[in-house]
Amino acid sequence: MNVKKTYITLEETKYFPKTLIDYINGEPYLAPFYEYKPVTADFKKAIEDRGKAHLNRAVLVEVLKERYGKNAPDTSESTRKNIERLASGNCFTVTTGHQLCLFTGPLFFIYKIITTVNLTLELARQYPEYHFAPVYWMASEDHDFAEINHTYIFGKKLIWNPTAPPEGPVGSLSCDSLKPVIDELFTLMGDSGKNSGLQELLSEAYLNHATLSEAVFYLVDRLFNRYGLIIIDADDSRLKKEFLPVIKNELLNHTSSGLMEETNRKLKSAGIEPQVYHRELNLFYMDENGRNRIEKTENGYIVVNTGKTFSKEEIISTAHSSPEKFSPNVVLRPLYQQIILPNVCYVGGPSEVAYWLQLKEIFNYYHVSYPVIAPRCSAMIIDKPASERMKKLHIKVKDLFSDTEEIIKDFVVRNSNADTGFEDEKDKLKLVYDAIVQKTKQTDPTLVSIPEAELQKQYNALKGLETKLIRAQKQKLESSVNQLRKLKEKLFPEGQLQERHDNFIPFYLLYGRLFIDMLADNLVPLSDKFIVLEEEGTQ
Repeated sequence: MNVKKTYITLEETKYFPKTLIDYINGEPYLAPFYEYKPVTADFKKAIEDRGKAHLNRAVLVEVLKERYGKNAPDTSESTRKNIERLASGNCFTVTTGHQLCLFTGPLFFIYKIITTVNLTLELARQYPEYHFAPVYWMASEDHDFAEINHTYIFGKKLIWNPTAPPEGPVGSLSCDSLKPVIDELFTLMGDSGKNSGLQELLSEAYLNHATLSEAVFYLVDRLFNRYGLIIIDADDSRLKKEFLPVIKNELLNHTSSGLMEETNRKLKSAGIEPQVYHRELNLFYMDENGRNRIEKTENGYIVVNTGKTFSKEEIISTAHSSPEKFSPNVVLRPLYQQIILPNVCYVGGPSEVAYWLQLKEIFNYYHVSYPVIAPRCSAMIIDKPASERMKKLHIKVKDLFSDTEEIIKDFVVRNSNADTGFEDEKDKLKLVYDAIVQKTKQTDPTLVSIPEAELQKQYNALKGLETKLIRAQKQKLESSVNQLRKLKEKLFPEGQLQERHDNFIPFYLLYGRLFIDMLADNLVPLSDKFIVLEEEGTQ
């Protein structure tokens, strides 16, 4: 798959928050909120710091081998080698995480993993004395089903609506009720689904695995195991045992709340609105009633929505005997990750980068090394039909990031047989009125505002006439204008970046595995640019 690359700064796209851009640019006011800059040179210190920390690598490898033996027994040799290497003190991870969205959700999920993979390759080149393994952290304990139960394919929203409202962690949801959604998807895919092998892959993932966690594990492994990707589902009692000191301290002292409150105050003073909300106690309790918040009461603890209560002694005893029942929320989940993985870097999107800025003091308190926070790559893919339409309309890539009506106005002006602008006439009017103003000043300076107001009225009249002329030209160029609108809607669905809306499936149907390979060849980690990949032809 041959592509033409165009780079645009994140700021030029107008779609990325100032905090992210300032973080990438190393603006000094953000420096107190992170440990290392997202540049290759800073990884040396991050690696050395992480290497000093205690880590139970043996239990990590044990859990991974068991999970792969159950869920992906025939995974790639490169992934298996990476798991084995984790037992060694000179192997470190680069991690990204994401919810278990339907059919992987928006395109940026794919970009996050490719960024993670490519960053491990770059670090291996820079620091050959170490091994680096890419990791995808499954958010299997998340319980917000409404955020993961849909995706957009060929402009259609596919929604998973189980008969019984789901309760508890999404990873434990049964895939039984997915059959109607799968059938709808396969109808949309047509013969391309069979020809690309994607229909067989999705059938095996979602119809032959019991839970959503198992299905996503299988699908992501099949898409990325050739790159050595390790998938971790941290909902495991052995891994939670490693997190037990934090669980106990959170229950007894609510330490994270106070630390985050102070950081949030400093962020607000720096003009940054905190990304995530924290609670007094940032843990959930998981049992047959689902995943519910734990709250402190005068007499002990209560699990919200269940009526379950604990004394202090009872809840600490339960934490020791069943640590898997305690689940960190968004505030403590990153800390859990760093405690069980030899992680030197987390790859995240704009909102993730922002909320990691809230967490440094929590890491410092527990003496856990804070990783490099690397923004994921961002991209737009322009397929051949869209590319040909752009050429026909003489639209450049950077033009696409302007407002739709502005693009159309520029197009009409460029392609109109008539001159619809009045810039020369405005200049002449100004000369005339300047002369009138001078004469007025000589006679009565208090009346100068009258010709000035008249000039503005004339300007407004010309602007109105210009708008009408452009509208008339739009009607003459109606076919081309409609093509422009369709092009803009295709590449910016519902006014969003393509990566935040569209699913990977339509591209995979077109290009098969070449699509993933093309991304791997072109997405460069630690970049401050948005990349547009425009298809020029297929091999």
